[in-house]
Amino acid sequence: MNFLAHLYLSQNNPEVMIGNFIADHIRGNRYEHFSKEIQQGIQLHREIDTFTDAHHIVRKSKRRLHQRYRHYDGVIIDIFFDHYLAKNWAQYSAIPLANYTKAIHHFFNNKSSELPPKSQEFIRYMIEYNILFNYQHEDGIEKVLNGMNRRTQGKSQMHLAIEDLRELSVEFEADFTSFFHEVIAFTNQKLIEIQNTPTN
Repeated sequence: MNFLAHLYLSQNNPEVMIGNFIADHIRGNRYEHFSKEIQQGIQLHREIDTFTDAHHIVRKSKRRLHQRYRHYDGVIIDIFFDHYLAKNWAQYSAIPLANYTKAIHHFFNNKSSELPPKSQEFIRYMIEYNILFNYQHEDGIEKVLNGMNRRTQGKSQMHLAIEDLRELSVEFEADFTSFFHEVIAFTNQKLIEIQNTPTN
């Protein structure tokens, strides 16, 4: 799951949303200085990632890409799945995607100074290029893949994955649809468990 999916799975809880958003920029257990709910969001993010990586549908999706991209296959699938979430947003939310992303931009722009430097950097990028909204378009995904390829100095060849998205769109979208229903159910239950776990 990528940024849009993690935000959506936070169930509109602002503090959980922050934790879910910044989790990739937090090392180990160095998050005790955050509020209890932000900590819960970080924990939830990690539970979602573990569930996703082990899921048979996600593994099937990754196998379609593995020969070409090797260990970058999971990163690409995360981006593809955000594309299908954005593309089909109206099936999952009554709030139009344009309105949702504007609210996300406003919220995180106000919170940015309180967050890790890498999160601040991504917030600027997210807002400037409106990437969450543009995930619904193939050219938006192509720009993200091109950017990821540059970050790996061309080693990942991720810029080529737009070809795979176009050629296997039906298969990837079917995978996403089946998996996303399951990850929603998993997240709903897991968040309850996390929130009911006593803290030390």
